[in-house]
Amino acid sequence: MNKAAAIYARVSSNRQKENHTIASQTAALLAHASAHGYAVPAEWVFEDEGYSGAVLARPGLEALRDLAAEGQIGAVLIHSPDRLSRKYAYQILLAEEFARCGIELIYLKSPAGATPEDQLVVQFQGMIAEYERAQIAERSRRGKRHKAQQGTVNVLSGAPYGYRYVRKSESSSAYYEVIEAEAQVVRMVFEVYTQQRLSINAMARMLNERQIPTRSSTTRWERSTVWGMLRNPAYSGKACYGKTEQRPRQRITRQLRQRNGVASRDSASHERPRQEWIEVPVPALVTEEIFSLAQEQLQKNAHHSPRRTIEPTLLQGILVCQQCGYALYRTSTRTSKQKINYYRCIGSDGYRRLKGPVCANRPIRQDSLDRIVWD
Repeated sequence: MNKAAAIYARVSSNRQKENHTIASQTAALLAHASAHGYAVPAEWVFEDEGYSGAVLARPGLEALRDLAAEGQIGAVLIHSPDRLSRKYAYQILLAEEFARCGIELIYLKSPAGATPEDQLVVQFQGMIAEYERAQIAERSRRGKRHKAQQGTVNVLSGAPYGYRYVRKSESSSAYYEVIEAEAQVVRMVFEVYTQQRLSINAMARMLNERQIPTRSSTTRWERSTVWGMLRNPAYSGKACYGKTEQRPRQRITRQLRQRNGVASRDSASHERPRQEWIEVPVPALVTEEIFSLAQEQLQKNAHHSPRRTIEPTLLQGILVCQQCGYALYRTSTRTSKQKINYYRCIGSDGYRRLKGPVCANRPIRQDSLDRIVWD
Protein backbone atom coordinates (compact mmCIF):
# COMPACT_ATOMS: atom_id res chain seq x y z
CA MET A 1 0.00 0.00 0.00
CA ASN A 2 1.36 3.38 -0.99
CA LYS A 3 2.26 5.75 1.83
CA ALA A 4 0.21 8.98 1.94
CA ALA A 5 2.35 12.04 1.27
CA ALA A 6 2.02 15.75 0.52
CA ILE A 7 4.14 18.00 -1.69
CA TYR A 8 5.28 21.56 -1.01
CA ALA A 9 6.89 23.90 -3.57
CA ARG A 10 7.75 27.61 -3.39
CA VAL A 11 9.22 30.41 -5.50
CA SER A 12 9.68 33.95 -4.28
CA SER A 13 10.15 36.23 -7.31
CA ASN A 14 8.11 37.12 -10.37
CA ARG A 15 11.00 36.07 -12.60
CA GLN A 16 10.94 32.57 -11.12
CA LYS A 17 7.17 32.45 -11.64
CA GLU A 18 7.59 33.46 -15.29
CA ASN A 19 10.22 30.74 -15.80
CA HIS A 20 7.81 28.12 -14.38
CA THR A 21 10.29 27.15 -11.66
CA ILE A 22 7.51 26.08 -9.34
CA ALA A 23 6.04 23.81 -12.03
CA SER A 24 9.38 22.07 -12.49
CA GLN A 25 9.68 21.61 -8.71
CA THR A 26 6.22 20.05 -8.51
CA ALA A 27 6.88 17.79 -11.51
CA ALA A 28 10.14 16.50 -10.00
CA LEU A 29 8.47 15.89 -6.64
CA LEU A 30 5.57 14.00 -8.23
CA ALA A 31 8.01 11.87 -10.19
CA HIS A 32 9.95 11.10 -7.00
CA ALA A 33 6.74 10.20 -5.18
CA SER A 34 5.67 7.85 -7.95
CA ALA A 35 9.08 6.17 -8.10
CA HIS A 36 9.24 5.59 -4.33
CA GLY A 37 5.68 4.44 -3.71
CA TYR A 38 4.10 7.60 -2.26
CA ALA A 39 0.44 8.43 -2.94
CA VAL A 40 -0.07 12.18 -3.43
CA PRO A 41 -3.68 13.34 -4.03
CA ALA A 42 -4.02 16.47 -6.18
CA GLU A 43 -5.40 18.48 -3.25
CA TRP A 44 -2.26 17.68 -1.23
CA VAL A 45 0.06 19.54 -3.62
CA PHE A 46 0.72 22.91 -1.94
CA GLU A 47 2.40 25.76 -3.80
CA ASP A 48 3.36 29.28 -2.74
CA GLU A 49 4.10 31.53 -5.72
CA GLY A 50 5.68 34.89 -4.99
CA TYR A 51 6.18 34.32 -1.25
CA SER A 52 9.47 34.95 0.52
CA GLY A 53 11.16 32.07 2.30
CA ALA A 54 12.07 34.43 5.12
CA VAL A 55 8.52 34.42 6.52
CA LEU A 56 6.30 31.61 7.77
CA ALA A 57 2.93 33.22 6.98
CA ARG A 58 2.35 31.61 3.56
CA PRO A 59 -1.05 30.23 2.45
CA GLY A 60 0.31 26.97 1.05
CA LEU A 61 2.56 26.33 4.04
CA GLU A 62 -0.28 27.16 6.45
CA ALA A 63 -2.54 24.62 4.70
CA LEU A 64 0.22 21.99 4.80
CA ARG A 65 0.78 22.50 8.53
CA ASP A 66 -2.96 22.25 9.18
CA LEU A 67 -3.09 18.99 7.22
CA ALA A 68 -0.08 17.65 9.13
CA ALA A 69 -1.75 18.48 12.45
CA GLU A 70 -4.75 16.37 11.42
CA GLY A 71 -2.46 13.33 11.12
CA GLN A 72 -3.52 12.38 7.60
CA ILE A 73 -0.08 12.24 5.95
CA GLY A 74 3.04 10.21 6.57
CA ALA A 75 5.58 12.24 4.58
CA VAL A 76 6.18 15.68 3.08
CA LEU A 77 8.25 15.97 -0.11
CA ILE A 78 10.18 19.21 -0.74
CA HIS A 79 12.74 20.04 -3.42
CA SER A 80 15.39 21.43 -1.03
CA PRO A 81 15.57 22.90 2.50
CA ASP A 82 15.63 26.50 1.25
CA ARG A 83 12.24 25.94 -0.45
CA LEU A 84 10.79 25.23 3.00
CA SER A 85 12.45 28.31 4.49
CA ARG A 86 15.44 30.55 3.91
CA LYS A 87 16.05 30.74 7.65
CA TYR A 88 17.69 27.80 9.38
CA ALA A 89 15.80 28.45 12.60
CA TYR A 90 12.49 28.16 10.72
CA GLN A 91 13.67 24.94 9.07
CA ILE A 92 14.36 23.40 12.47
CA LEU A 93 11.03 24.66 13.84
CA LEU A 94 9.06 23.11 10.98
CA ALA A 95 11.06 19.88 10.99
CA GLU A 96 10.36 19.42 14.70
CA GLU A 97 6.67 20.21 14.16
CA PHE A 98 6.38 17.58 11.42
CA ALA A 99 8.33 15.07 13.52
CA ARG A 100 5.90 15.48 16.43
CA CYS A 101 3.11 14.59 14.01
CA GLY A 102 4.98 11.47 12.93
CA ILE A 103 5.71 12.88 9.47
CA GLU A 104 8.89 12.17 7.53
CA LEU A 105 10.44 15.23 5.86
CA ILE A 106 12.04 14.31 2.53
CA TYR A 107 14.24 16.64 0.45
CA LEU A 108 15.15 15.78 -3.13
CA LYS A 109 18.36 17.85 -3.01
CA SER A 110 19.57 16.80 0.43
CA PRO A 111 20.93 13.69 2.14
CA ALA A 112 18.16 11.18 2.83
CA GLY A 113 19.75 9.43 5.81
CA ALA A 114 19.29 10.15 9.49
CA THR A 115 22.94 9.85 10.55
CA PRO A 116 24.59 12.74 12.42
CA GLU A 117 26.64 13.49 9.32
CA ASP A 118 23.51 13.78 7.16
CA GLN A 119 21.85 16.08 9.68
CA LEU A 120 24.99 18.22 9.78
CA VAL A 121 24.88 18.62 5.99
CA VAL A 122 21.22 19.72 6.16
CA GLN A 123 22.09 22.23 8.86
CA PHE A 124 24.92 23.63 6.76
CA GLN A 125 22.60 23.91 3.75
CA GLY A 126 20.10 25.88 5.81
CA MET A 127 22.74 28.26 7.17
CA ILE A 128 24.29 28.75 3.72
CA ALA A 129 20.86 29.47 2.16
CA GLU A 130 20.16 32.10 4.84
CA TYR A 131 23.62 33.62 4.32
CA GLU A 132 23.19 33.72 0.52
CA ARG A 133 19.82 35.44 0.83
CA ALA A 134 21.24 38.15 3.10
CA GLN A 135 24.29 38.55 0.85
CA ILE A 136 22.22 38.91 -2.33
CA ALA A 137 19.89 41.43 -0.70
CA GLU A 138 22.77 43.54 0.60
CA ARG A 139 24.67 43.47 -2.70
CA SER A 140 21.52 44.45 -4.58
CA ARG A 141 20.80 47.31 -2.17
CA ARG A 142 24.34 48.68 -2.34
CA GLY A 143 24.50 48.32 -6.12
CA LYS A 144 21.22 50.17 -6.67
CA ARG A 145 22.25 52.90 -4.22
CA HIS A 146 25.55 53.42 -6.04
CA LYS A 147 23.80 53.62 -9.42
CA ALA A 148 21.30 56.13 -8.05
CA GLN A 149 24.16 58.31 -6.79
CA GLN A 150 25.60 58.19 -10.30
CA GLY A 151 22.26 59.44 -11.70
CA THR A 152 21.24 56.17 -13.37
CA VAL A 153 17.52 56.07 -14.13
CA ASN A 154 17.10 52.29 -14.32
CA VAL A 155 17.27 51.89 -10.52
CA LEU A 156 13.89 53.63 -10.24
CA SER A 157 10.75 51.54 -9.96
CA GLY A 158 9.27 52.83 -13.22
CA ALA A 159 8.39 55.97 -15.13
CA PRO A 160 5.46 57.92 -13.66
CA TYR A 161 2.54 59.34 -15.65
CA GLY A 162 3.91 61.83 -18.17
CA TYR A 163 7.04 59.83 -18.98
CA ARG A 164 8.04 56.71 -20.87
CA TYR A 165 10.92 54.59 -19.64
CA VAL A 166 13.40 53.91 -22.45
CA ARG A 167 15.74 51.01 -21.81
CA LYS A 168 19.47 51.34 -22.19
CA SER A 169 21.03 50.38 -25.49
CA GLU A 170 24.53 49.98 -26.86
CA SER A 171 24.60 53.69 -27.71
CA SER A 172 22.81 55.25 -24.70
CA SER A 173 21.87 54.71 -21.09
CA ALA A 174 18.30 54.32 -19.89
CA TYR A 175 16.31 57.55 -19.65
CA TYR A 176 12.84 59.05 -19.19
CA GLU A 177 11.19 60.26 -22.40
CA VAL A 178 8.44 62.88 -22.05
CA ILE A 179 5.00 61.89 -23.37
CA GLU A 180 3.73 65.32 -24.34
CA ALA A 181 -0.01 64.52 -24.16
CA GLU A 182 0.37 63.24 -20.59
CA ALA A 183 2.79 66.04 -19.69
CA GLN A 184 0.09 68.60 -20.54
CA VAL A 185 -2.26 66.86 -18.09
CA VAL A 186 0.41 67.00 -15.37
CA ARG A 187 0.96 70.74 -15.95
CA MET A 188 -2.78 71.35 -15.87
CA VAL A 189 -3.12 69.50 -12.54
CA PHE A 190 -0.38 71.58 -10.92
CA GLU A 191 -1.77 74.83 -12.40
CA VAL A 192 -5.33 74.15 -11.24
CA TYR A 193 -4.19 73.12 -7.77
CA THR A 194 -1.84 76.05 -7.15
CA GLN A 195 -3.87 78.82 -8.85
CA GLN A 196 -7.53 77.84 -8.68
CA ARG A 197 -7.07 76.02 -5.35
CA LEU A 198 -9.41 73.17 -6.24
CA SER A 199 -9.49 70.24 -3.84
CA ILE A 200 -7.86 66.98 -4.87
CA ASN A 201 -11.27 65.27 -5.01
CA ALA A 202 -12.57 68.05 -7.26
CA MET A 203 -9.60 67.67 -9.61
CA ALA A 204 -10.09 63.90 -9.82
CA ARG A 205 -13.77 64.46 -10.72
CA MET A 206 -12.76 67.09 -13.29
CA LEU A 207 -10.34 64.70 -15.00
CA ASN A 208 -12.99 61.98 -15.11
CA GLU A 209 -15.67 64.35 -16.43
CA ARG A 210 -13.35 65.51 -19.20
CA GLN A 211 -12.69 61.84 -20.00
CA ILE A 212 -8.94 62.27 -19.84
CA PRO A 213 -7.49 58.75 -20.00
CA THR A 214 -5.28 57.42 -17.23
CA ARG A 215 -2.04 55.59 -17.96
CA SER A 216 -3.85 52.27 -18.39
CA SER A 217 -6.96 53.84 -20.02
CA THR A 218 -9.11 51.26 -18.19
CA THR A 219 -9.36 52.91 -14.76
CA ARG A 220 -10.61 56.24 -13.51
CA TRP A 221 -8.75 59.05 -11.80
CA GLU A 222 -8.68 58.52 -8.05
CA ARG A 223 -7.93 61.02 -5.33
CA SER A 224 -4.84 59.03 -4.32
CA THR A 225 -3.51 59.16 -7.90
CA VAL A 226 -3.78 62.96 -8.09
CA TRP A 227 -2.34 63.32 -4.58
CA GLY A 228 0.65 61.16 -5.53
CA MET A 229 1.18 63.18 -8.70
CA LEU A 230 1.32 66.45 -6.77
CA ARG A 231 3.90 65.02 -4.35
CA ASN A 232 6.16 63.37 -6.93
CA PRO A 233 9.47 65.32 -7.16
CA ALA A 234 10.17 63.80 -10.58
CA TYR A 235 7.88 66.42 -12.15
CA SER A 236 10.26 69.16 -10.97
CA GLY A 237 13.19 67.30 -12.57
CA LYS A 238 14.35 65.31 -9.52
CA ALA A 239 13.18 61.71 -9.46
CA CYS A 240 14.16 60.18 -6.13
CA TYR A 241 15.45 56.73 -5.23
CA GLY A 242 14.91 55.24 -1.77
CA LYS A 243 11.75 57.16 -0.90
CA THR A 244 10.14 54.20 0.86
CA GLU A 245 11.25 51.22 2.90
CA GLN A 246 9.80 47.91 4.02
CA ARG A 247 8.35 47.70 7.51
CA PRO A 248 5.91 45.32 9.22
CA ARG A 249 2.32 45.95 8.21
CA GLN A 250 0.51 48.25 10.59
CA ARG A 251 -3.00 47.54 9.35
CA ILE A 252 -4.96 44.90 7.49
CA THR A 253 -6.15 46.12 4.10
CA ARG A 254 -9.26 44.97 2.28
CA GLN A 255 -7.23 42.59 0.10
CA LEU A 256 -5.72 40.96 3.19
CA ARG A 257 -9.11 40.67 4.88
CA GLN A 258 -10.43 38.82 1.84
CA ARG A 259 -7.67 36.22 2.13
CA ASN A 260 -8.01 35.78 5.90
CA GLY A 261 -5.55 38.49 6.89
CA VAL A 262 -2.35 36.65 5.91
CA ALA A 263 0.30 39.11 4.69
CA SER A 264 2.88 37.55 2.36
CA ARG A 265 5.40 40.36 2.78
CA ASP A 266 6.13 43.49 4.74
CA SER A 267 4.57 46.73 3.55
CA ALA A 268 6.77 48.91 1.33
CA SER A 269 4.69 52.08 1.52
CA HIS A 270 6.39 53.70 4.49
CA GLU A 271 8.13 56.93 3.57
CA ARG A 272 11.72 57.46 4.65
CA PRO A 273 13.09 60.84 5.84
CA ARG A 274 13.51 63.31 2.97
CA GLN A 275 17.24 63.75 3.60
CA GLU A 276 17.81 60.05 2.83
CA TRP A 277 16.36 60.27 -0.69
CA ILE A 278 18.83 60.16 -3.59
CA GLU A 279 17.95 62.50 -6.45
CA VAL A 280 18.21 61.30 -10.05
CA PRO A 281 17.89 64.03 -12.72
CA VAL A 282 15.04 63.61 -15.25
CA PRO A 283 13.28 66.06 -17.62
CA ALA A 284 11.16 68.54 -15.63
CA LEU A 285 7.47 69.00 -16.49
CA VAL A 286 6.81 71.91 -14.09
CA THR A 287 9.02 74.60 -12.65
CA GLU A 288 10.57 74.32 -9.21
CA GLU A 289 8.47 77.30 -8.09
CA ILE A 290 5.15 75.70 -9.05
CA PHE A 291 6.16 72.41 -7.43
CA SER A 292 7.08 74.21 -4.18
CA LEU A 293 3.73 76.03 -4.19
CA ALA A 294 1.96 72.70 -4.56
CA GLN A 295 3.84 71.27 -1.55
CA GLU A 296 2.91 74.29 0.57
CA GLN A 297 -0.73 73.94 -0.44
CA LEU A 298 -0.69 70.22 0.41
CA GLN A 299 0.60 70.98 3.89
CA LYS A 300 -2.06 73.65 4.44
CA ASN A 301 -4.81 71.34 3.24
CA ALA A 302 -3.61 68.51 5.49
CA HIS A 303 -3.80 70.84 8.48
CA HIS A 304 -7.12 72.55 7.70
CA SER A 305 -8.97 69.74 5.93
CA PRO A 306 -12.46 68.94 7.27
CA ARG A 307 -11.44 65.27 6.99
CA ARG A 308 -8.91 65.85 9.77
CA THR A 309 -10.36 64.23 12.86
CA ILE A 310 -9.40 66.39 15.82
CA GLU A 311 -11.68 64.53 18.23
CA PRO A 312 -11.12 60.76 17.90
CA THR A 313 -14.14 58.56 17.21
CA LEU A 314 -14.79 55.44 19.27
CA LEU A 315 -14.84 53.00 16.32
CA GLN A 316 -12.57 54.93 13.95
CA GLY A 317 -10.33 52.60 11.92
CA ILE A 318 -12.05 49.49 13.31
CA LEU A 319 -15.33 49.07 11.39
CA VAL A 320 -15.47 46.90 8.26
CA CYS A 321 -18.46 46.47 5.96
CA GLN A 322 -19.69 42.88 6.00
CA GLN A 323 -21.19 43.21 2.51
CA CYS A 324 -18.23 44.50 0.47
CA GLY A 325 -15.22 44.27 2.79
CA TYR A 326 -14.29 47.97 2.63
CA ALA A 327 -13.63 49.99 5.76
CA LEU A 328 -16.05 52.57 7.17
CA TYR A 329 -14.96 56.16 7.67
CA ARG A 330 -16.45 58.99 9.66
CA THR A 331 -18.40 61.70 7.89
CA SER A 332 -20.85 64.33 9.02
CA THR A 333 -23.70 66.59 7.97
CA ARG A 334 -25.07 69.78 9.46
CA THR A 335 -28.69 70.60 10.14
CA SER A 336 -30.07 73.92 11.28
CA LYS A 337 -29.67 72.81 14.89
CA GLN A 338 -26.75 70.43 15.13
CA LYS A 339 -23.93 68.53 13.50
CA ILE A 340 -24.60 64.78 13.01
CA ASN A 341 -21.74 62.29 12.54
CA TYR A 342 -22.05 59.04 10.58
CA TYR A 343 -20.01 55.96 9.80
CA ARG A 344 -20.04 55.49 6.02
CA CYS A 345 -18.80 52.56 3.89
CA ILE A 346 -16.16 53.47 1.29
CA GLY A 347 -17.75 50.99 -1.12
CA SER A 348 -20.99 53.00 -1.12
CA ASP A 349 -19.26 56.10 -2.56
CA GLY A 350 -20.22 56.14 -6.23
CA TYR A 351 -17.69 58.79 -7.26
CA ARG A 352 -14.79 56.48 -6.38
CA ARG A 353 -15.45 53.98 -9.20
CA LEU A 354 -16.19 54.01 -12.91
CA LYS A 355 -19.28 51.81 -12.56
CA GLY A 356 -20.65 53.44 -9.44
CA PRO A 357 -20.87 52.09 -5.88
CA VAL A 358 -20.21 48.45 -5.11
CA CYS A 359 -22.16 48.47 -1.85
CA ALA A 360 -25.71 49.49 -0.94
CA ASN A 361 -25.16 49.90 2.80
CA ARG A 362 -26.44 53.18 4.15
CA PRO A 363 -24.53 55.41 6.62
CA ILE A 364 -24.93 54.58 10.31
CA ARG A 365 -25.41 57.23 12.96
CA GLN A 366 -22.24 57.44 15.03
CA ASP A 367 -24.00 58.14 18.32
CA SER A 368 -26.37 55.18 17.85
CA LEU A 369 -23.63 52.67 17.03
CA ASP A 370 -21.30 53.97 19.74
CA ARG A 371 -24.10 53.58 22.27
CA ILE A 372 -24.63 49.96 21.25
CA VAL A 373 -20.91 49.25 21.71
CA TRP A 374 -20.80 50.93 25.13
CA ASP A 375 -23.95 49.08 26.24
